[in-house]
Amino acid sequence: MKDFETLLKGSGEAHGHLCPGQVVGVKMAMEGCRLIGLDEPSILPQIKKLLVYVEMDRCAADAISYVTGAKLGRRSLKFVDNGIMAATFVNLESGRAFRIVSREEARELALVLAPEIPDKRGRQMEAYKRMSIEELFDIEEVRVDVPACDMPGPTRFKAVCARCGQMVRDKREIMKNNEILCRPCGLGSYFQPINEQGKENVPRRRAQGSQNPAL
Repeated sequence: MKDFETLLKGSGEAHGHLCPGQVVGVKMAMEGCRLIGLDEPSILPQIKKLLVYVEMDRCAADAISYVTGAKLGRRSLKFVDNGIMAATFVNLESGRAFRIVSREEARELALVLAPEIPDKRGRQMEAYKRMSIEELFDIEEVRVDVPACDMPGPTRFKAVCARCGQMVRDKREIMKNNEILCRPCGLGSYFQPINEQGKENVPRRRAQGSQNPAL
């Protein structure tokens, strides 16, 4: 694995800017990979051994993805919307996993470790660089039972929504009133379809032949 400063520079460029969250994420990813025994996680063969769960959609998540090579599109990066600055690193081959949580006390410690830097953002960033792993994080070994539907690789499970006809992959369908439904139909959605008159419209069932099960 590359050294911290090189990874931080690359992470900042990939993310769009350097910030305290980038420092936390790079250090978190480096330590997580070390704990599960991976030193080159972003390339073969190790890339197939790694699964990462991130519990926040903040800057640190991009840093973790950059360092580890884990990506949503590869199904090696999982987003668990807990709103916690934490990530869990899983070695799929050995089964070992560690959850790393950023310590809130580190924010206060930043005032002590880098008092010479006047602005808060710069002070936090420099202090996080100087902090030890023990000062920055709480770490615990955990067990993660990864179901087959969450594993990287080709789609193993498919179902068709009885209401709209949409193909649902990876067992994300739900059962409601003895019907197989996609989550938008069964639970509601973040979007509302609009018809030509500008009114909310219920999506019509797609023709079954329009599905492409190969995708």
